[in-house]
Amino acid sequence: MGKLTLITFLPVVGAAIIAFLPRDNHKLVRWTALLTTAIVLVIALSLYPQFDKSMIGINDVNSFQFVEKASWIPAFHINYFVGIDGLSFPMILLTALLCFLCIPASWGIKKGVKGYHSMFLLLETGMMGTFVSLDFFLFYVFWEIMLLPMYFLIGIWGGPRRIYAAIKFFIYTLIGSVLMLIVILVLYFNVRDPVTGAHTFNMLHMMNQANHGGILSLSTVRILLWFGLYIGFAIKVPVFPFHTWLPDAHVEAPTAISVILAGVLLKMGTYGLLRISYPMLSDATRTFAWFLALMGMINIIYGAFCAMAQKDLKKLVAYSSISHMGYVMLGMSSLTSAGMNGAVFQMFNHGTITAMLFLLVGVIYDRAHHRQIDGFGGLANVMPRYLGIFSFAFFASLGLPGLSGFISEVMVFVGAFPVWRTLTIISIFGIIITAAYHLWTLQRIFFGATNPKYENLPDINGRELFTLVPLAAVVLSLGIWPHPITDLMNSSLTFLGHLVQGTLPL
Repeated sequence: MGKLTLITFLPVVGAAIIAFLPRDNHKLVRWTALLTTAIVLVIALSLYPQFDKSMIGINDVNSFQFVEKASWIPAFHINYFVGIDGLSFPMILLTALLCFLCIPASWGIKKGVKGYHSMFLLLETGMMGTFVSLDFFLFYVFWEIMLLPMYFLIGIWGGPRRIYAAIKFFIYTLIGSVLMLIVILVLYFNVRDPVTGAHTFNMLHMMNQANHGGILSLSTVRILLWFGLYIGFAIKVPVFPFHTWLPDAHVEAPTAISVILAGVLLKMGTYGLLRISYPMLSDATRTFAWFLALMGMINIIYGAFCAMAQKDLKKLVAYSSISHMGYVMLGMSSLTSAGMNGAVFQMFNHGTITAMLFLLVGVIYDRAHHRQIDGFGGLANVMPRYLGIFSFAFFASLGLPGLSGFISEVMVFVGAFPVWRTLTIISIFGIIITAAYHLWTLQRIFFGATNPKYENLPDINGRELFTLVPLAAVVLSLGIWPHPITDLMNSSLTFLGHLVQGTLPL
């Protein structure tokens, strides 16, 4: 059994073990979940020294590493086919790290502890499986597996409006999944295995335009398929105007689930565009790259203004995620090496930074039992350690030089400016708006006269620091030396950019 299979299915094993543990032994359940995610993280990290950073390509089996393949449903040529490259590996590392840290962040859950941790581990399997899948049917199965645990995690363990938020999340995501399924079927019946001539779900064969036949030769059909995939993935990002499910889901979700939602699930959308739409429908991607850039710019500015208007701290962080994912869209639309690398690096950096922000929101909510920004004031005098970590996370989010968010944003602008000059200039103003709402929020929560109701709040504790310090270390180290992640991505993403531009042979 290969390492990719282990990191994908070990969480399911952990969930099965938890199912047989005593219902009232919450401590054993939590430690079992923590041990499971720790093992997954260790295995994921063990892949790093073995990963060949110089391997190029995106649409050939030789471009992928740690490949595992076995027949699954032979009658329809469906295989268990997994592997990783420079696009998926950073997402694997991010998912493993955040899942591990989210378990201790979930120890405040008192209701249905067994069910919560079982659902969480099943969610990890869905996320890992999506990032490693190279068979489109398998990819879709894992994509759908993510939907159910997230629905229950929000709907059962969420806030007062949890049912509304869970149903809204489910419906939006399901609409995207239906569109994706239609595209999968069209591709399956019009792409053939070059060796056997049979219909195939093999994503690498689908990426090779020479294997496309039937109605895939019609440009109108290819454009319709591209937009079908775009809507499916844009809902997940989320891109304006498909973003309205996100603030509701974040506000009602438990802290750890908000971390996973923003840190990993949003990245599924941009990952899907890069993994599927870009190489499989490269001509349509090339044609509508301007559209991706435009939507990225709208996300950046609109998301930032919406964040500035929020009174709920968690909603502010949610809208900031919409804004920051706009940088990913802008960078990937450029099809340049710097822009593509900046986009995926921003995916990774946003995952770590926004995880810190949501964890910090959870810290203050556990103490004050509300998240109204104007309801605090003067917390710097009461919680100095919390102020330090909070300020660090906010400065990372607004793109302070020396922290990881700055590097990825600069790479995006360097890559996008020569291609989309006007849109990039407008997008740069998003930095000013972002700095404004971050600093204004920081001032209202921490400075000025101390609110008498909160003058005895306890400062951040050891368990909470355990979840935050590793993320802060990653943000700081990658802000100073980004090569551990950028070197993983460069070869694959540079190749993908040339592939879509048509400057490399298929």
